[in-house]
Amino acid sequence: MTRVAAVLLAAGSSERFGCENKLLAEIGGEPLLRRVTRVAIAARLSEIVVVTGHEAERCRTVLDGLAVRFVHNAAWMQGMGSSIAAGVGALGDEFDGAFIVPSDMPYLTSALFTRLQAEFDLSGGRAIVFPVTAAGEQRNPVLWPRAHFSEFRALVGATGAKALLREYAAQSHGVPLASDEEATDIDTPADLAFCLSRSDIISY
Repeated sequence: MTRVAAVLLAAGSSERFGCENKLLAEIGGEPLLRRVTRVAIAARLSEIVVVTGHEAERCRTVLDGLAVRFVHNAAWMQGMGSSIAAGVGALGDEFDGAFIVPSDMPYLTSALFTRLQAEFDLSGGRAIVFPVTAAGEQRNPVLWPRAHFSEFRALVGATGAKALLREYAAQSHGVPLASDEEATDIDTPADLAFCLSRSDIISY
């Protein structure tokens, strides 16, 4: 079995969400960031790295007691690329791959991580693996082989991984979601309100 880490992105200021930090909003009785982190831990990954930036101390506080390693991105205002670079830059070469995980996914499950890693293992740790919707659309989290770590460490500003996914499409494997909701994220207060209006939050 491959050794896989997860880089949880928790550095942004949630501009589309308004004045509040969406990652600290409570869903199912706990902050969203803590919920997503607990899901990753339940998947028994080799290491969990949480990249902080905006309201770093508050984010660290809500994860108190969880087995994670924090990496602070002092350049978080430059955009997601800088956070990915900081998180992957903190990983050693003992890992075969790493999930890049947005921390705003309330329906994320540990089973999804497990299914994605199983596909990664079948490729010998060489494929880029991600979930796909029923319509065949790529979603997060994406599991990247170690061969691409150097490219992630070179990311700057707001440049994320979408361009790399297009460049390496031939090396990518899609894994069907059990439900499209597994990959739902929260961008706006309306998204959060809809999530809170439901009683079927998927357990991790």
